[in-house]
Amino acid sequence: MKKLYQIKNFINGKFIDSIEKLPVYQKYSGDLLAEVSIATEIQVEEAIASAHESFHLFKHLSAEKKAGILSDLYDLLKQNQDKFSQIIAAEAGKPIGYARSEVNRALDNIRTGIRAVLEFAGRQVPMDYLNGKGKTAYTLRFASGPVLGITPFNFPLNLALHKLIPAIGVGAPVILKPAPQAPVTLLLLAELLAQTDLPKGTVNILFTTNNLSQKMVEDDRLKILSFTGSDKVGWKLKSLAGKKKVLLEMGGNAATIIDESADLKRAAKKLAYGSFLNAGQICISTQRIYVIESVFNKFLEYFIEETRQIKSGDMFDPDVVNSSMISHNDLLRIDAWVQEAVEQGAKILEGGKILDEKANIYAPTILTNTKPEMKVWSEEAFAPVVLVEKVKNFKEAVIAANNTRYGLQAGVFSNNIKHILYAQKHLEVGGVIINDIPGFRIDGMPYGGVKDSGIGREGALYAMQDFTEPRLIVLDA
Repeated sequence: MKKLYQIKNFINGKFIDSIEKLPVYQKYSGDLLAEVSIATEIQVEEAIASAHESFHLFKHLSAEKKAGILSDLYDLLKQNQDKFSQIIAAEAGKPIGYARSEVNRALDNIRTGIRAVLEFAGRQVPMDYLNGKGKTAYTLRFASGPVLGITPFNFPLNLALHKLIPAIGVGAPVILKPAPQAPVTLLLLAELLAQTDLPKGTVNILFTTNNLSQKMVEDDRLKILSFTGSDKVGWKLKSLAGKKKVLLEMGGNAATIIDESADLKRAAKKLAYGSFLNAGQICISTQRIYVIESVFNKFLEYFIEETRQIKSGDMFDPDVVNSSMISHNDLLRIDAWVQEAVEQGAKILEGGKILDEKANIYAPTILTNTKPEMKVWSEEAFAPVVLVEKVKNFKEAVIAANNTRYGLQAGVFSNNIKHILYAQKHLEVGGVIINDIPGFRIDGMPYGGVKDSGIGREGALYAMQDFTEPRLIVLDA
C-alpha cells in the first residue's frame, strides 16, 4: 500500500485536524502507512459535550430510523470491502485472508444489529397474584446514556462495531477511541458514517492520549464504559469509572480438552489453525491443550504435522496464516517467555524462535512439560505459542483448564455425552465450544467471559440489554 493516509478525528459531525500526529506503520514492511491527528483537550471536550447534548434527541429516534442508519452503513462498507481489508491487514499485521474475513463478519454484525434493533423490546411481568391481581405489567428499555468505547488493535473494525451497533440501536451517543497500534481503520469508518443520516454529535471517533482517555473514563456525562483490551488496563479503568456501568472484554488463555473419543486428525487440523492464526493475537486463540494420556502421542504426531503446514510471512500473501506480531516489544516478550519456560523445565516440540526480527514474526511454537507458574501458562501469551499436556482423565483435564485467572471460552473435542455434559457444567468460562476450537465465534452470540476475562456480553442484542435500563409499567385495568 503506497498511499499515505492523513487521518482526522470525527467530532460533532465534523472532521477535525490537530497539530500533533501519531505515525502508524505497515506491520510487515515497516513503511509509514498513515499520520493520525491526536485530539486535543478542547477537541475531547467537544466530543463529550456533543454526545451529552445529543442524547435527549437520539434516545427517542425510532427503531425504523436507527435500522436505516445501520442499513446505509452496511451498504457503504460493502462497497468499500477491499479498501478496509487492505487497511486492516497493513496496520494490524493481519493475514489478508483473515482481514477479509473480519470485514465479512463486520457486515454480518451490522445485519444482526439491524434485526436486533427491530426486535428489541421489554417483557411482560407476571402480576396476577397477591395484591397484583387484576393488574398488567411490562417493562420498556431505555438507553442509560452516552457510551465511551475503547477498542483494541487485533480487530480494529469488527470489535469497534460491537460497541457502535448496540449504541446506535438503543439511541445512545457514543465516543469511540481506537488503539494506537491500529487506529486507521476505525477513523476511516467515520467517513462512511458521515454519509448516513446519523444525527450530528451522536457518534464521535477520535484518537487521543492516555491521559485524555482517562479523563473521558472519569467524566460523569458519559454513563457507560465499554472496553476491550488487556485485563490490567481494563480493571484499572473500572476503578476510575465512578458510577458508570462498565463492560469489559479482556481476553484469556483459552484451553482445549481432547478425550479418547475425539476425531484426533480433525482436532489437530483445527487447533493448529486456531493456535497460530494472526500470530495468536486473538482473545480466544488456543493457548493450552490437554489430551487424555491414551491418545496423547497420536494427537501430538498429528498436531506437529499440521503445525509444520502453517505458513509464516508477509500478511499480503494469501497463503500466510502466521504473520507479524503487533510490535517488536511483543516479539521480544514472547521469546523471553518461551526461553524462561525452557529454563524452568519446559520442552520445545516445534518452533521456539524468532523467524524474522525485522518483520516481527515468531515461529509457530509448541511447548510441553509446562507448569502453572510459567508465564506461558498463567498469562495471556497473545502470540503463536501453544502448550500441549498429557492428563490422566477428563476430570483432571477440566481442573487443569480451570487453573487460570481467565475464563473466556474453552474447546472440547469429544463424542462422549457424559464428558460433554460434565464440561458444560464445570468449565469456568463464558462459552464452551464442543468439537471446535475456543476461537469459534459468530457475532450475534452472547460473547464474553468470567473471572479476569471480563464483565458483560457482546453481540448486538445482548449488548443492547447492557446499554439500557428497564422501566417497569404497571396498569390497573
